[in-house]
Amino acid sequence: MLNNVLQVGDIGDNVKILQEKLKILGFYHPIITGSFGLSTEVGVKAFQREYNLEETGVVDEETWNLLFRLTEKSTRSRIAPIITLPSLSLGSTGDAVLELQTKLKALLYYTGKITGTFDLETENAVKRLQYNNDITTTGVVNSTTWNVINSLYGNLASCVTENVVEGNSSYFNYTVERGDTLYAIARRFDTTVDEIKRINNLTSNTLTIGQVLRIPTEEDESYTTYTVKRGDTLYAIASRYDTTVDEIKRINNLTSNTLTIGQILKIPTMNDTVDYISYVVTSGDTLYAIARRYNTTVDAIKSLNNLTSNILAVGQVLRIPANDVEDYINYTVKRGDRVFMGNKG
Repeated sequence: MLNNVLQVGDIGDNVKILQEKLKILGFYHPIITGSFGLSTEVGVKAFQREYNLEETGVVDEETWNLLFRLTEKSTRSRIAPIITLPSLSLGSTGDAVLELQTKLKALLYYTGKITGTFDLETENAVKRLQYNNDITTTGVVNSTTWNVINSLYGNLASCVTENVVEGNSSYFNYTVERGDTLYAIARRFDTTVDEIKRINNLTSNTLTIGQVLRIPTEEDESYTTYTVKRGDTLYAIASRYDTTVDEIKRINNLTSNTLTIGQILKIPTMNDTVDYISYVVTSGDTLYAIARRYNTTVDAIKSLNNLTSNILAVGQVLRIPANDVEDYINYTVKRGDRVFMGNKG
């Protein structure tokens, strides 16, 4: 049993043990780093709040005791092994890309077709996963990224069965495992504790191992999800996604404008008449370069994203208008080229 008090700024093996136990219980989602940062503090506070401990964000003896009692086995033996799969990047093809796209789609990062070709949409999905899990946002799937994908996919696939439609409601079945809580399950599947309790006719938060829960699913795609990051405000998020603060608060049942790092929000989506793809801004990107890459214009990107300046932030998600016109090719003008204007006479 560990009695070391841990808090923001601490590093070392004890922090790794803490992060792994929080991950087992569903209160920590990034990779295990051994560094007690804001994501770890958010997980500790959520755990303390769920189990009626003083919500300090500091791991004291009482918090340690409860963590060990709920997880039993030492975390060090539970850390997922490094997965040895081929490194993938833009242009890669084959079975490994098929596996990548399948798992990213199950984790809601990829919405395209399973083609086995690592295209721009696949690269953007990888970048979103890397950004949300504190991995360097390169778009390249190396061993670290594979390990996170397989860990998240394994947690999801081990307990979820097929979707069921009953009347006007849609849900899937989830089997409760050791350490599960309603709060952790609700966060994992983007719903609320109250909704799970309602659909399962539960009168308390107590769960038993092996219990089968109905987890509600959305029948439409009227919203997307967003994980709150440092510096986010409801106003900034609403502006980015072309919606309003009131609408975000309504769909998430929020009673104040206060946000917590790591909090998952439902963001209403617009029924756009313009087709678009999502692009994650990386270091060195400019609107001009992105517009050229996707055969569009700076003004079109700014209009679709309600941008008032050309300034971009790394990790920012842009809507890029999709161009269905295929009856032309791109040509780069070289020295000596002349423009033929035709005969006006």
